[in-house]
Amino acid sequence: MSDSNPPLLQRPVAELVELMTRKQLSPVELMEETLARIDGYDGALNAVVALGNRESLLEAARDARERYEKSEARSLEGIPLGVKDLEDAVGFATTFGSVPFKDHVPERDSVQVERLKAAGAIVVGKTNTPEFGATAITKNLLFGVSRNPWDLERSPGGSSGGTAAAIAGGILPMGTASDGGGSIRLPAAMTGCYGFKGSYGRVPNEGAGLWTMDDTAVRGPLTRTVEDAAIHLDATVGPHPLDPNSLPHPGVSYRHLLEELPSGLRIGFSLDLGYAVVQRDVGEVVYDAARVFEEMGHHFEELKGGPPFLGSDWGVVGALEGYAKLHKKLPEHESEFGRGFIKGVLEGSKLTPERWARMKERREELNVWCAETFERYDLLLTPTLPYDPPLAKGPFPAETEGRRQHPAGVASFTIPFNLSWHPAASVRAGFSEAGLPVGLQIVGPRHRDELVLQASRAFERARPWADHWPDVEPNPS
Repeated sequence: MSDSNPPLLQRPVAELVELMTRKQLSPVELMEETLARIDGYDGALNAVVALGNRESLLEAARDARERYEKSEARSLEGIPLGVKDLEDAVGFATTFGSVPFKDHVPERDSVQVERLKAAGAIVVGKTNTPEFGATAITKNLLFGVSRNPWDLERSPGGSSGGTAAAIAGGILPMGTASDGGGSIRLPAAMTGCYGFKGSYGRVPNEGAGLWTMDDTAVRGPLTRTVEDAAIHLDATVGPHPLDPNSLPHPGVSYRHLLEELPSGLRIGFSLDLGYAVVQRDVGEVVYDAARVFEEMGHHFEELKGGPPFLGSDWGVVGALEGYAKLHKKLPEHESEFGRGFIKGVLEGSKLTPERWARMKERREELNVWCAETFERYDLLLTPTLPYDPPLAKGPFPAETEGRRQHPAGVASFTIPFNLSWHPAASVRAGFSEAGLPVGLQIVGPRHRDELVLQASRAFERARPWADHWPDVEPNPS
């Protein structure tokens, strides 16, 4: 584990920028170290699946060095950036982790990548993801299985699993992520990182050739620290014409507001939301972590019951969206997709108007529950993940300690707040009896992203985690 003088890529982005600002670190040195770490340590993790031209990357780092020397550095100047392979970055294929798309090269950056580059970040490569981000285990037929740096037999989660493994494993200082049902928060919980899913539309998430009807997915930060997430958000939030759901700029710097958590908050806590099956020791760690807010002087109360769990409904809507995107490719390429993935996609063709109506009714039930809950409480706390990270190749557990799991049980606590559009984050709560990270989810009222960040920062100060990361074994020589 890391000590008081951690390796360079185990340090937060904020610290790296400060070192470069003080001329104690060169962007060229940082880029060289990043490339060396990918070369030397990513073999076991399989987090980075495409790498840019080395000389071009070093040239970009030299340009960043000049900006620091001229005191013209931007907020992320010279920071190496990995881009999740569901998101476009010029010069790299966006494969979606899918064989039929292995040569799909975009003409422009995603809005998120474009804005991070405008803040000075340098795109180093692409990070692994399950096929079209469809599951919480990162593996695909094109690039294989990604592994958790805390335990290589375990998954780093998904769908932002490559980014999470790279950050927790000290391979990259920064990466992009996205979350349609937990795909930022779940890998953050499984790898001990910080994951922030903003209010729907907070970071633009433009369509990829189709107007998006499945309105659950957001883009955002998956980082070492809360401050790093705020830096990421400050560079990426605000409206964009390619995303009709993008929100106006909040008019504030999230980084500057981090330390301003209001006093006397009403904190609601639920261990199971009335339906989730939670591993005993995970529940104990989360409950202990949640009580930290009571120690801070906030009012703490345990909830009874919860909303309807729309895991199956969420899956059907995702299948419908997937079928809409892929149906033209299926006659020629169906055999090239993963069997489990394409089986799920084909379910989208079976959606009836009656099922659609019932799903809309249940989603409104969820919305009403959320409205009532956030009338009573300023924040809601839950586990992020109900059990230890699953095995790297899967499957998800069918039961936990003799109790049956829902097929979407891995996302028991995350899916509701994608469907409801509420901001939610995962902070490292501690470790299970197996020595694996456990996540505490912090959910805030809709559009109160700053409150979730402030609560996350207060918890991070009370229970620091950023000085404790796993040692990763070097690639075999």
